[in-house]
Parts: sequence; C-alpha cells; structure tokens
Amino acid sequence: MDQEKMQEMLRTIANECRYTGGITGRYTLQQRVFEAMASVGREEFVPRELKPYAYDNNPLPIGCGQTISQPFIVGLMTDLLEPGPEDVILEIGTGCGYQAAILARLTRQVYSVEIIPDLARQAAMNLGRLGIDNVEIITGDGSDGLPEHAPYDGIIVTAAAPKIPSGLIAQLKPFGRMVIPLGTRDTPQELMLVEKTDKKVISQPILSVAFVPFVGRIEDGKR
Repeated sequence: MDQEKMQEMLRTIANECRYTGGITGRYTLQQRVFEAMASVGREEFVPRELKPYAYDNNPLPIGCGQTISQPFIVGLMTDLLEPGPEDVILEIGTGCGYQAAILARLTRQVYSVEIIPDLARQAAMNLGRLGIDNVEIITGDGSDGLPEHAPYDGIIVTAAAPKIPSGLIAQLKPFGRMVIPLGTRDTPQELMLVEKTDKKVISQPILSVAFVPFVGRIEDGKR
C-alpha cells in the first residue's frame, strides 16, 4: 500500500467533507471510518492499468460497465450508515468489493449481493486476498434484498434505483438506516438517508450524486 497516496486521499476526503458539510450536515467523518478506509488499499480493487490512479478522488471503471465509487462518496455513505461493531449489514451491489471491505472493518458481518457473476467472483478474490472473512457475497438480483439473513442493522445500495425498494425497507431493523442513491441515468440523482423508526420511515436527501443505474427488476420501476 502506498501510504503517502493513502494519506493524501484521506486529506482530500476530509476537505470534501468540510466543503459539502453545509449540504450533507457532515463536516467530517467518524474517526473509525477514516481508520477503516486507511486500512484498505484501494489499489487492490481496481484493474492493473488503473492502479496509478487508485487513490485519486474519482470513480474508476472496474469492467462490465460498472465503477468503483469516488473515495469521498464511499466514506460519506459509510458514515451515514453509522455501522456499529456488532452490526449486520446488507449491501446491494458488491462491484469490486471495496465498499464491502470498508464495512467489514467496522461491523460483525456483511452480506453483499451482486447481479453480475464476473464481478461477484472478482470481488470474492479481492476480499480473500486481503484476508477479509466476514463478507459473504451472493450472486443474484438484489431487488428483493436478502430475506434469509434479515433483519439488518443497516442497508447500503451502491447503484441508483428509481425508487426505494419496499423489500429493503421491510428487511431493515427498527431504528436501522439505509443509504441509497435514487434516480436514473437520465434524471438527477440524490443520495438518500432512510431511517426506520418503530412507527414510520423517514427519508432525507443528502447530496446530488451520479451512480451507475441499478441492474435488476427495480431498474424499470416495477418494484
């Protein structure tokens, strides 16, 4: 791991937090989120030819039309989720496994669903190479979540959906949190924080974002 580049990435994230704090309400991230990000080399999750750019604060292509998210967005989404050491988290959209690796440092267990088999296999290899053993990757459509391990303390979705899937809300524990980008490729997208109380569900827009579209049954708004 290039520690100099890693520290520069973390400084950039901190600066982005200060710059966007008036919008997001988060002028910084929890120290344990910074520590988790510092422990996971981003170069382990990008294609070989892109490794020189691994610590840039930009999304990068990972194949199959998908991307690894901008480090600031990964940090912000993780911080919004407020994961605890004993939490069980559901991730929809494993991608290359980078977000799951960060969450694995912060929680007891992560279940991650990826619809593209090649990406699921690559993510499993990336996580295995780093010795991360508290992430289980499931290949399939995450539109309906993962009922067999529900309820979850937190749910994170890493692709833009046209609406919040009702199945994911049902699988969230009372007082749990979900972070999800809403929108489509052709319409404005908003990162949303969804909080479930014992009586209602509260959704709050956080920041305008640009994610790849959700692939699955909900991509056309049917779910």
